[in-house]
Amino acid sequence: QVQLVESGGGLVQPGGSLRLSCAASGYNLDRYAIGWFRQAPGKEREGISCISSSDGSTYYVDSVKGRFTISRDYAKNTVYLQMNNLKPEDIAIYYCAAGGYFSDYSGCSGMDYWGKGTLVTVSS
Repeated sequence: QVQLVESGGGLVQPGGSLRLSCAASGYNLDRYAIGWFRQAPGKEREGISCISSSDGSTYYVDSVKGRFTISRDYAKNTVYLQMNNLKPEDIAIYYCAAGGYFSDYSGCSGMDYWGKGTLVTVSS
């Protein structure tokens, strides 16, 4: 059974950094595309970053480009999202997801497995 567990969320001041982790069990990272999604209060869930299973290609939504970096550690079977220069508009519950498809233009879609999420709050 595939399980994904996010961690690393918390409260940070504007301009600060956090690193989210998505620890996977029940499968090997190299089998699936892995994506980070977020849902802000009162808004729909959006895909913000994705990394392909085949060649490690990455995708970022415009609002996080240059600030967030997705990476994976095969040895630890973990995917990370390094978030720098955080802004109040980044406040959301962040989810990782596995499976589905990767696109250079639109990121991850059709994800099969989801974590329960971790809350990120940006406030002074």
